[in-house]
Amino acid sequence: MDLLELTPRLHLLRFPVGQAYLWRDGADLTLVDTGPAGSAPAVAAAVQRFGTLRRVVLTHFHDDHTGSAAEIGSWPGVTVLAHRADAPIIRGDRPGPPPDFTDVERELHARVAHGLPPAPPARVDVELEGGEELDIGAGARVLHVPGHTDGSIALHLVAEGVLFTGDVIAEHGGELMLGPFNLDRERAAASMRLLAALDVEIACFGHGDAVVGGAGERLRHLHG
Repeated sequence: MDLLELTPRLHLLRFPVGQAYLWRDGADLTLVDTGPAGSAPAVAAAVQRFGTLRRVVLTHFHDDHTGSAAEIGSWPGVTVLAHRADAPIIRGDRPGPPPDFTDVERELHARVAHGLPPAPPARVDVELEGGEELDIGAGARVLHVPGHTDGSIALHLVAEGVLFTGDVIAEHGGELMLGPFNLDRERAAASMRLLAALDVEIACFGHGDAVVGGAGERLRHLHG
C-alpha cells in the first residue's frame, strides 16, 4: 500500500486495486472505503500514525471498496456507515447486481478484477438515506448518487471544500470522467453532473489521482 499526504488532515491509501482515504479530526479518524480484502493490516499501520479510527464510510458495495470492512469494522469503537440500498449486499444478505457493461468495459473489468478476492460479509451499523450531515470536519453532507450502484454515495465536507466521489467520477491519465462499470449509466451520469456542480477545492475519487486545488473548475468541464 502507498500512503500519500494530500493535506495534513487527508491521506490517500492506494492499494494494487482501488484506494481509500483517511480524514483526520484531531486524533479521531474517518476512513472512506476500505480497499480489497486483506488490506486491514496496512490500514491499521496508517491509522496508528495519526490517531484512532472512529468510523468507516462505504461509498458502495463493490469488493475493492468493502473488502476489508468486516475486519476493520470489528476494531473497537468503529462505526460502519453505508447507504440502505447497498447495506444488505455489504452484509451478505443478497448478491449485488452486476454492472451493465459496455463491450470495452467487460474486457477491462476482467483484467482489473482478476485475482480480486470477494468481500466477506460486513456489519453496517448506520444505514444512510442521503441528506444526512455527519460529524466529520465542520460537517459532512451525505449525497445519494445512484447509478454506479443503487446505493452509491458521495461525501461533501462543505466547509473544507473536500468531496469524496466514490466511483461516480474517476481519474485516468490526468483526465476526469464518468466512472466505468455502472449499473445504470444514465443515472450515474446524472449523479456525476450533480457532483460536478459543487464548489470544491479537493476531489477524491475511488480510482485515480485526487485533484488538490481548483477541483470545482476541473469538475465543471466534465461531460457524460
